[in-house]
Amino acid sequence: MFPGSSPSRKALIIAAGCVAITLLVFVGVRRGAQAPRDIAFSELLSLVDAGHVRAIAMSPDSMRVDLRDGSVARSVAPPGYAAANPTFLTELARRHITFRVEQSSADTLYYYAGLLAGAAFLGLVGFTLYRVTAGRLPSLEVSGRMATRDTAVVTFADVAGVDEAKDEVREIVEFLREPERYGSIGGRIPKGVLLVGPPGTGKTLLARSIAGEAGVPFVFASGSDFVEMYAGVGASRVRKLFKDARRHKSCIVFIDELDAVGRSRGSSSLSHEEREQTLNQLLVEMDGFAPNLGIVVLAATNRQDILDPALLRPGRFDRQVIVGNPDLKGREAILGVHAKKVCLTPDVDLRSIARGTPGFSGADLANLINEGALLAARHGRRQVSNDDLEAARDKVLMGVERRSLVMSEDERINCAYHEAGHAVVAAMLPGADPLHKVTIIPRGRALGVTMQLPETDRHTHTRDYLEAKIAILMGGRVAEEIFMRHMTSGAGNDIERATEIARRMVCEFGMSALGPIAFRRASTTFGSDDQGAGFSEATARRVDDEVRELVMRGYEVARQLLEQHPVPSARWRRSCCCTNRWTRTTSRR
Repeated sequence: MFPGSSPSRKALIIAAGCVAITLLVFVGVRRGAQAPRDIAFSELLSLVDAGHVRAIAMSPDSMRVDLRDGSVARSVAPPGYAAANPTFLTELARRHITFRVEQSSADTLYYYAGLLAGAAFLGLVGFTLYRVTAGRLPSLEVSGRMATRDTAVVTFADVAGVDEAKDEVREIVEFLREPERYGSIGGRIPKGVLLVGPPGTGKTLLARSIAGEAGVPFVFASGSDFVEMYAGVGASRVRKLFKDARRHKSCIVFIDELDAVGRSRGSSSLSHEEREQTLNQLLVEMDGFAPNLGIVVLAATNRQDILDPALLRPGRFDRQVIVGNPDLKGREAILGVHAKKVCLTPDVDLRSIARGTPGFSGADLANLINEGALLAARHGRRQVSNDDLEAARDKVLMGVERRSLVMSEDERINCAYHEAGHAVVAAMLPGADPLHKVTIIPRGRALGVTMQLPETDRHTHTRDYLEAKIAILMGGRVAEEIFMRHMTSGAGNDIERATEIARRMVCEFGMSALGPIAFRRASTTFGSDDQGAGFSEATARRVDDEVRELVMRGYEVARQLLEQHPVPSARWRRSCCCTNRWTRTTSRR
């Protein structure tokens, strides 16, 4: 009937149509009635004497006269006529003429018109509120959902790479299953467990696995479910959530993204009072006068630094479980879990993929496996090969290949020498990570990429390793100067990264002649009181000198290595450029 219209708009159109039809019918009926003719009061008296009048209806402003022939007339009596002639009514009764007194029809019409206008106004206000709230009027009921073994398909077997965190939450499940085993030695169940870690490390997945393993009711909600623009709604939802949890002998309550409701109070003059009331109610429910025996509150957040200190004290969140990025062994286990869902060829080496993904979270690794499967399907293959996973890793790390980017021959040659400079320095330095891949196919913002594959995860870095990293970054610029006899802007990011490493070595790591002293940088935060650099101008000059010395030392190391191991000789480069036979000459060598 109304194509492309929403249900609320259809209802509004139907209601407006009904009101319009009713008004038209009312006006038509009023106009269809026979209009009375005006007569003088003396003529009315003559008609009464002649016996032509059947009924008279008197209102405050006029008299309606119904004649015996079926016609209707209207007249106006002189002021005070009825009081001055009391026999007038007696005469009407003697002649069997019906006489009645009525209210003004205009007053009745105005009454119903005002009533109709008021109803229309209330309907308009209600529709406006419906549109403002998008059809979701505030409910005092909490939006917590109940998870059971049947609905939670994730178990501890599906969680990998966070063995310590899994052991911590497994203890909670066992405590709820067998409370007497722990209570016999005086132990009490933790009231709250806070899962803390970067995004994508598996905090929510770990909570879902608890729902799959626990033999007790598991109620879960999001922190944003308690935040409302209406006063008192959030606090009421918190009360309702814990009231439902107390109905069970043992229960787990999980709140995802706790920082949405648990942000520190009083941190800003623009603090939302409704959110603070909700937080206060949560604090009282977790550790107040109401008994919470058998209720464990789990929460997940990646912003522990902004949580209110009252939430983190013992008695509320007694235990904080760190869910960090997995190490090499954990990444391999996570890849194995997600690889079960796709068809892999026998040549797939998950350990090699895990080695090449340092710093990846569980979500990143799941995305890598999915990208590999999509890449294999795009090329019409039924199984995911090791090359597909390698290409997916390069796509996640460095961006999509830009094969359509048009580069001149000189730019290609320059890019090749630049990446070769990185590769030679990385291969010659003993403290550097092993070289894995070199390409001049543009990816993301880079025209070429030199990739190193660490053998193991590095949690600390030695000075030799950092200096080698600076030298590798300088290798591209040095190769351009030696073999191309010019400088390009392609080394801009390399220089920025090398300078940042050198500055951290001097200011944070104490790896310079200035000694083991931390030099605080000037704060750039707007409104911060700490605007000073924390040291004098003379010390700042010495810091700059040390940073320059570290960068230039790496520059000289790269120059010496490239001069000892040319890639290739300058004579060969000139031959290639002069004959314009880059592909053929490269294949010969």
